[in-house]
Amino acid sequence: MIYSVRHRTTYEYEDPVSVSHHVIRLTPRNLPRQTCRKSKFPVAPEPPATASCNDYFGNGQTFFTLQEPHERLIVEANSELEVFPAARPDLSASPRWESVPRLLDGDHSAEGLDAYHYVFVSQRVRTNRELADYARESFPEGRPLLEAAFDLTRRIHSDFIFDSKATEVSTPVETFFEKRRGVSGFRPPSDRLHEIDRPARYVSGYLRTLPPKGRPRLIGADASHAWCSAWSPGAGWIDFDPTNNCVPSDGHITVAWGRDYSDVCPIHGVLLGGANHTLDVGVDVMPLE
Repeated sequence: MIYSVRHRTTYEYEDPVSVSHHVIRLTPRNLPRQTCRKSKFPVAPEPPATASCNDYFGNGQTFFTLQEPHERLIVEANSELEVFPAARPDLSASPRWESVPRLLDGDHSAEGLDAYHYVFVSQRVRTNRELADYARESFPEGRPLLEAAFDLTRRIHSDFIFDSKATEVSTPVETFFEKRRGVSGFRPPSDRLHEIDRPARYVSGYLRTLPPKGRPRLIGADASHAWCSAWSPGAGWIDFDPTNNCVPSDGHITVAWGRDYSDVCPIHGVLLGGANHTLDVGVDVMPLE
């Protein structure tokens, strides 16, 4: 499937911003089943210069500075990419979940060492007894890791309600767990896998959405999305999407991954001035068949 993706972010500031520094992570990653053909970032006001590189996790990031007063900032990411279907993994063929720490400790390959980064707590992921107890219901003794991870995905899909107004990025995970409702980008099941000390990472990207039958597709109706990857010896990283209770395929577009949302934040900045601001985000994921 070939897609054109447009992600437009608009900030309206109450007072002029005199100077600002920004980093954006909006370039889809190049993966075995995903190829980003082109990506560009028109910004208004136009910065005098930009610089791009990969961050610690291999995500593409671009830096820019605005040194002129402005009351509005518009960042628009336009990408074209091709995404191939993912083969359905044999979840039952993965090793027992209890054996993964031992196998990971003995794996000194580049992939094994990379997976080890995702075992530990991070800025937004802390150990929690209640979350651990919830996760362990899917991990009885001897169960294959990926089979257990998919069962956890299914339970989160069943037990939690998607509600865009219930949580924010800064909402503590304990509050989300208590409310049993929130947004997909807030807390995918990677938090629960961390509770049992198994490698799991947070993945951000886009999801192709289809309009109701007989209705036209609305511009800006798509949205950024988030899901989880679990690492299994032999199989590597396998994605799980609890919002849609599925293993992602060619309807999911991967942009970035990290330990939690802090590592993949699409736009981050430091401002001088501005006071309060409003934010408007519109995303279009358009197939180009």
